[in-house]
Amino acid sequence: MRPPLNCNGIGRRSFLQLGFGALGGLSFTQLLQQRALAARSGIASPKAKATNCILIWLDGGPSHYETFDPKPDAPADIRGEFKSIPTSVPGVHFCEMLPRLAKNAHKFAVVRSICHKDPNHGGGNHYLMTGAPTPVPVGCGAFVSFHPSMGSVVSKERGVRGGVPAYVSLPSMSRSGGPHFLGSQHAPFVIGGDPNQAGFRVRDVTLPADISEGRAHSRLALRSSLDRMERIQESIAEDPLTGFDQSYQQGLSLLSSEKAQAAFDLSKEPDSVRDSYGRNDFGQRLLLARRLAEVGVSFSVAQWGGWDHHRGIFKTFKDGTADRLDQGLSGLLNDLEQRGMLDSTLVLCLGEFGRTPKVNKDAGRDHWPGAMSVFMAGAGIPGGIIVGATDPKGYYASDNVYSPEDFASSVYTKLGIDPHQVLHAPGGRPVQLINGGKLIKELFA
Repeated sequence: MRPPLNCNGIGRRSFLQLGFGALGGLSFTQLLQQRALAARSGIASPKAKATNCILIWLDGGPSHYETFDPKPDAPADIRGEFKSIPTSVPGVHFCEMLPRLAKNAHKFAVVRSICHKDPNHGGGNHYLMTGAPTPVPVGCGAFVSFHPSMGSVVSKERGVRGGVPAYVSLPSMSRSGGPHFLGSQHAPFVIGGDPNQAGFRVRDVTLPADISEGRAHSRLALRSSLDRMERIQESIAEDPLTGFDQSYQQGLSLLSSEKAQAAFDLSKEPDSVRDSYGRNDFGQRLLLARRLAEVGVSFSVAQWGGWDHHRGIFKTFKDGTADRLDQGLSGLLNDLEQRGMLDSTLVLCLGEFGRTPKVNKDAGRDHWPGAMSVFMAGAGIPGGIIVGATDPKGYYASDNVYSPEDFASSVYTKLGIDPHQVLHAPGGRPVQLINGGKLIKELFA
């Protein structure tokens, strides 16, 4: 299946991460090797609070009108084809295409007043993924990173827990999802493929098909005997195998951990649970993200491209896009609640901006950073609240207006990370993690 394209004509899998990052993320083997090198260099990873995060990224920019901020009293060329429906919260209405989320509105918050001034995919993606604006104009086709992503910062703070990586991205890495100057050991472990397909497997975390369990044990025994040999004295020269040993042991712990291995196997889930998320690639990625959070993955990004609706937005929503979002996000929310994981898991759903108020000649909406809606749940966020507002026609955030810096500061604080800390780029250059962001106070009531 061809990956969805944004208006710049470049697919998700073509995203190129520049700077001290990686091309499309790292395999688990590469990730462990980079962590071992960092450990040998004395780079420590302080421990942060155990709250995990699942970020659902709707790449291209979802419309606030057709999701969480309908304008039923606006003229037809603004309100669009869909009606609004009441939610479980008195006085709050969502688009009629999200009936499940409307019934669950008392369990989550929607921030309707986050906005910025960058109308390009590249710049908007960077701003929301990192909490920092781009220092130069970045067009739709740019895939550069000027600041570490939130996932990479969480990786730096948390490190590997229980043999699993701290930062995972499915099915690819966002154009601004890399580590920049933090180093490639903090790039995401990318889990490609469609978890809804039979025989889905995650690369690098299972034994190769041509190596039986018996042969694997034989190889481990041989390596163990070789390890008893006297190593090069560190005073004479640095042992080149030391860094390999560290990454090898971490990889081995993943291969030998039944709990970690089980997290990747969706067949272990009851059919009723899998059905509740939706039997499609998006729904099953959300289920996989929940399973990864259970075994210690601190930050997961579930990407869904194709939200750049310049044409045919109403037909696209009717043809299944809205239903997949409604079912998948509701399934994740309910599953986390039933498992007692919602208090320790922050769930976010957003894109780089909203869409234009007026419907264009192609029955679509264009880029619009002046208003957007952000779904937030878990980690102590009060349920059933609407934060801020847009004007009566949805043009601009007009009440309790917040910036991407405020959003990132709030996310970091929920995860137990100081958003005002100073990082250091190569050469010792100080870099403010978030420059001036304040907390979205309603999320901490």
